[in-house]
Amino acid sequence: MTPPKHPTPPLESGLVVAAHGRHFCLQETPNFTAPLIHALTRGKRNDYACGDRVAFRRIAADEAVIEGLEPRTTLLYRADTVREKLIAANVDLTVIVTAPQPSFSPEVLTRCLVAAESQGIDALIVLNKWDLPERDDALARLMPFARAGYPVITLTAHESVAPLAERLTARHSVLVGQSGMGKSTIVNALVPEAQARTGAISRALNSGRHTTTFTRLYPLRDGWIIDSPGLQRFGLAHVAETALATYFPEFRPFLGQCRFRDCTHDEKTPGCAIAAAVADGAIAAERWQHYRTIRLELRAVRKWR
Repeated sequence: MTPPKHPTPPLESGLVVAAHGRHFCLQETPNFTAPLIHALTRGKRNDYACGDRVAFRRIAADEAVIEGLEPRTTLLYRADTVREKLIAANVDLTVIVTAPQPSFSPEVLTRCLVAAESQGIDALIVLNKWDLPERDDALARLMPFARAGYPVITLTAHESVAPLAERLTARHSVLVGQSGMGKSTIVNALVPEAQARTGAISRALNSGRHTTTFTRLYPLRDGWIIDSPGLQRFGLAHVAETALATYFPEFRPFLGQCRFRDCTHDEKTPGCAIAAAVADGAIAAERWQHYRTIRLELRAVRKWR
């Protein structure tokens, strides 16, 4: 007698709320009160990110296999010549956290902004730890970014995150920044249940010792926010060299005004409108140097590939 066939579980829709390697936590879209579902992928595929909407099939009440990806609106990620690191999907705001101590890297900040610009994602810069004596020096280092048009807000997260919270209503945002900037303190202040939720996610992923190394999503003010691990580098191998200048907002008024159509906006290029704007003080020299460093890096990547 032929044993009865078990029906294939139906496809369901879920939101990725945590990602660690090939292990993911899902919640039924958009029900943040539903139990967490621990999900794996088919084969070795791991190209899903927090914020992704996916199709999945259950293999148990709280376990599933991801079967496919729904279309993304944006994807924030970093890449070098060897691999890519997905940070967050379907976000409309990147919140980059800096602080007076430990000192932040303006070039890493620029790289984060370029990645956001390349995806059409809004950006906001936060200077945390405003109570530290080095705050004025740190704020001065952010002035080139403010001049470029990026909003900069100051706060001390262990006292109040109100200046940031009011900007996150109904937004799908991601927190990024170098290690030690105070992102976890900000998240815990924005989302009081964050620690409990992180613990639940960690248990679902069976990775308690890795709670600081996976991305996780929290519902917040009619939207949600993604907390990402601290970073020290931000590769941009996925960005086209020919488009790089357009990802610097302060460059845009001068693009198309150079003597040569294929101008690389280098100091040795005659008739470069960008170089002239730097000389006139309309563009910060530091931001121009970041552009040139990244452009040379992208040219090397192109040759390597």
